[in-house]
Amino acid sequence: MPSVRTTVAAAAVLAATGSTTAAAGHAEVYAPPAMAPALSASTLDARYQATGQDITRALATAERVRDVARTRALSAFLAPGRRFLSFDPRGNGRAVEVLGDLEHADRIAVVVPGADNTLANYDSPKFVGGGSRALYRQASADAPRARIAVIAWLGYDTPSMPSVAAVTSGRAEDGAHGLGRFLAGVHRVNGHARFALLCHSYGSVVCGKAARHIARLPVDEIALFGSPGTTVEHASGLGTSARVWAGRAKGDWMRYVPNVRFAGLGFGADPVSSGFGALRFDAGTGPHSGYLKPGSRALRNLALIALGRDAEVTHA
Repeated sequence: MPSVRTTVAAAAVLAATGSTTAAAGHAEVYAPPAMAPALSASTLDARYQATGQDITRALATAERVRDVARTRALSAFLAPGRRFLSFDPRGNGRAVEVLGDLEHADRIAVVVPGADNTLANYDSPKFVGGGSRALYRQASADAPRARIAVIAWLGYDTPSMPSVAAVTSGRAEDGAHGLGRFLAGVHRVNGHARFALLCHSYGSVVCGKAARHIARLPVDEIALFGSPGTTVEHASGLGTSARVWAGRAKGDWMRYVPNVRFAGLGFGADPVSSGFGALRFDAGTGPHSGYLKPGSRALRNLALIALGRDAEVTHA
């Protein structure tokens, strides 16, 4: 068992290291989203329409209060062709976007982001919206005839770095419940597609917590990248029949974070360690925020995992 000194040091490293983008926070001037129909094949278009109306209302508020960052981001959300399944402008915000034909896809990849993801930075290449678009383009280029959809799932209140929330699993527990409900809804929309969860940084804690609860859904790939741990000591402890992948880029600061879990702090075993039991994929040499960067080795392998083309994934 680690000493208290070791645990405190680990928490300090986790809290002090990470993305330089701080969650901006907003005075609560934004209204909650309107009630939307439960997600199913028959309500899919209604959900897209209702969420578009929520975004339009939030944009009007952002313009009224001169919230420049939100105005820029939400204006982009309303560009022709973009489709969101859910949206909530309160706090740092939540948004769930669909890329591709969700109803007819054979494979659905869900990108689960980590700390510091907000509505304001959503479309940045370093964050979930921009990264998911890069993944969709890569998968479409690799397999032009494949029917794949990608979901950018900013569906939970991500922690800020540095903060206590970033070194404890409370936000991940909440996110896991939301992710489970969401995936069940997507399965109602499309009952034949296979799922891949691509989980970055703190998002891998969310996926680790969710794995057991979604065991009855057709999830056959879970990829953990830039992960601080999942709170279990071995991949088998996730309680899933999915193939579990793990990757860490050589330039990722996460390699310096102690893998401990004590008194509710930290996330335990390193998923890229040999003892964890995950399949290790080559994540290249990029930084913590560069796994979904166009042209990167990590993106190439994550797209192959999303497509279910495991034999083509290059291993670490």
